[in-house]
Amino acid sequence: MITLLRFIIVSVFLLLFGCKSEPSLQKYFVENTENKNFVSVDLTPKMLNVDAQKLNTSQKEALNSFEKVNVLAFKINDTNKSEFEIERAKVTTILKNEKYQQLMKFGSGKEGAQISYVGTDDHIEEFVIFGNKSENGFAVVRVLGKDMNPTHILEMISVLKNSNINTNQLKSLESIFK
Repeated sequence: MITLLRFIIVSVFLLLFGCKSEPSLQKYFVENTENKNFVSVDLTPKMLNVDAQKLNTSQKEALNSFEKVNVLAFKINDTNKSEFEIERAKVTTILKNEKYQQLMKFGSGKEGAQISYVGTDDHIEEFVIFGNKSENGFAVVRVLGKDMNPTHILEMISVLKNSNINTNQLKSLESIFK
């Protein structure tokens, strides 16, 4: 009976204190997917409609390391400017977490973009692109994969140039990136 009681106490302790509740982009995406101010799009490798026979070895390797892309974009309008500032600050705070290693940043003040990653230099699990502009809104792009590296991202850009993506799937993002 005492062993069972110890087990229950340890289990409750671990549940209460063992779980970190720090914010993450994954949680942020889940929380805002249904928010009317956000547009959410997910892309998988199949949606790229790429002819693998036409790819070189390094392009195939990059495509194989890629699992999906999640896009979450906030479109600013006259009624949601204060929410825009709050949401932009949330994303900025999340990206300051040591988990997200910054590759590059450009722009000035509160406008611009940054590219970060999660993982090690040769085994990247996630690339994050965060771009924002006060008059348009912001977008967060998560490129998820296995054992990606910076070269894979460059190769994926060349693969995308040769893809046959159904642009109807991306219409909802069009107004933000104009």
